[in-house]
Amino acid sequence: MAIKGVGPVVGAQLLLTAGDNPDRLRSSPSFAALCGTAPIPVSSGRTDRHRLSRGGDRHANAALHRIATNRVSNDPATRAYRDSRIEKGWTVPAVYRSLKRAIAREVFQALIGNCAVPNYSDLRPARQAKNITLTTVAAALGVWPSRVGELELGRRRDDDFANRYRQWLTAA
Repeated sequence: MAIKGVGPVVGAQLLLTAGDNPDRLRSSPSFAALCGTAPIPVSSGRTDRHRLSRGGDRHANAALHRIATNRVSNDPATRAYRDSRIEKGWTVPAVYRSLKRAIAREVFQALIGNCAVPNYSDLRPARQAKNITLTTVAAALGVWPSRVGELELGRRRDDDFANRYRQWLTAA
């Protein structure tokens, strides 16, 4: 769940896919093939393009699609990537295929233990040092107290919210 856009249901589906096929997890491309996001050339004449594999675990592919959709909606960097590709003449499905392949690479790295998890361990001590409650923080930032607690404990990744929280703590 340290990966941006991955929640409990999507994460569980990707773990199920990986756990059901541990012998097929040799590399990032093999995980992409397992999820049905490996590119297959479908070229004719002078056109050179790819499509996603129809094989693989369709539930894992749907989970990767949910992550991509979430990132396009909520992540400015992903939105900028989408817009730059569309300006270059890519179709929206081609952009999503590319995003799914990139997400599959990121998920594979997380599965084998090479995932960079942001460090939010400074937030709780800073809040407690100023004698501020979770409810006060939540009310000031417009979120539920459970979301603040999950962020402080490292159970939820939200870099934008963490930055807003740090700024609010320094100003408080």
